[in-house]
Amino acid sequence: MTTTRSTDVAEAAPETVPGAGAGADADADAETVVETVVEGTSFDDVREWRACAAAAVPADRAAAEDGVRRAYRQAGLADPERVVWAASPREAVTLVREQADKGPSVREAVRSAPWARERRRLHTRLGPAGWAAHWASTGGLLWEPTQALVDRIRAGVLAELAGKDTGKEAAEIRLVLLDAVLGQHDAPWLAAFPTDRGPLEGLAAVSRSAGWWWPFARVAVVCERPVALHRDEAGRLDHGDGPALAYPDGFALHAWRGMPVPADFLAELPALTPERIRSEENAELRRVMLEYYGYDRYLADSGARHVHRDETGTLWRIDLPDDEPVVMVEVLNSTPEPDGTRRTYWLRVPPATRTAREGVAWTFGLAAEVYAPERET
Repeated sequence: MTTTRSTDVAEAAPETVPGAGAGADADADAETVVETVVEGTSFDDVREWRACAAAAVPADRAAAEDGVRRAYRQAGLADPERVVWAASPREAVTLVREQADKGPSVREAVRSAPWARERRRLHTRLGPAGWAAHWASTGGLLWEPTQALVDRIRAGVLAELAGKDTGKEAAEIRLVLLDAVLGQHDAPWLAAFPTDRGPLEGLAAVSRSAGWWWPFARVAVVCERPVALHRDEAGRLDHGDGPALAYPDGFALHAWRGMPVPADFLAELPALTPERIRSEENAELRRVMLEYYGYDRYLADSGARHVHRDETGTLWRIDLPDDEPVVMVEVLNSTPEPDGTRRTYWLRVPPATRTAREGVAWTFGLAAEVYAPERET
């Protein structure tokens, strides 16, 4: 397991993007243009942005506040009257909703407009193919794991602040979350542009120094970075001994190999028993339990008996005293995980099940003779 950063990808990405054109002179001219425009976006720069996106250390508040003011000035705006700090995106959303005198959002001027201008400028100079290749060797390397983390944080904040509400309250929270400038998690797109000078300098300074932030005409709300981040080799949130992502105020996300799990669920894993695993009704949580406990150990400790095997899976039976037998089908997901492994699932089926096919068919509400999937999942 890796911590505070995702797995390095493509260790030999090119530092420049081949130009487009016919003939040696055109190629030389294109390469010169690319070198000039893409200066400051080498693979070393991309590695620094990767580290920025995964940083789990206290914010550099002085540098972040200076970057906020520079971003306002570069957008042609007056400095915010004050900068308010929040310990997590959860607290930041609450502060944004409570600030009555913050003025209108200036995100469009501060973040969206300069990004669009810089992208248009670079796209025009490189051309469609050149831009695509440049993105693939810079921001594209960081995009998926970073965006997955952003989505998880948004979902976690929404779940904690809105609960089961799906109406006005939840809609307001979603809008606040979508209005955030992502700070350190803007690293993927910033990696594609020169940021040491020019219109993105202020945004980049905040990204290197702090977490998410919200720019308004009179107030900027800026968020601390996480204090812990644990991911597996595939870049998924993953930690069996506490939060996979945690902020200073206690806002946290818990996950096992990318799957969200409740905090109290992880706490009970060290004391698992076969009985507790069998009693879990949620198939995804039961899979996590089995992965933690160990499939071989579970079968041995449960006295499981092999009943049947075919192309759909393996049928196991566990006879229990004073209770109906536990019958489960062991199936292998045909779609590999990002790390190339394949998940094993255990499906609880009726005690009278005689074949693996019959058990899998039952989970789809079908009879064994009509169950004929084109692809097992």
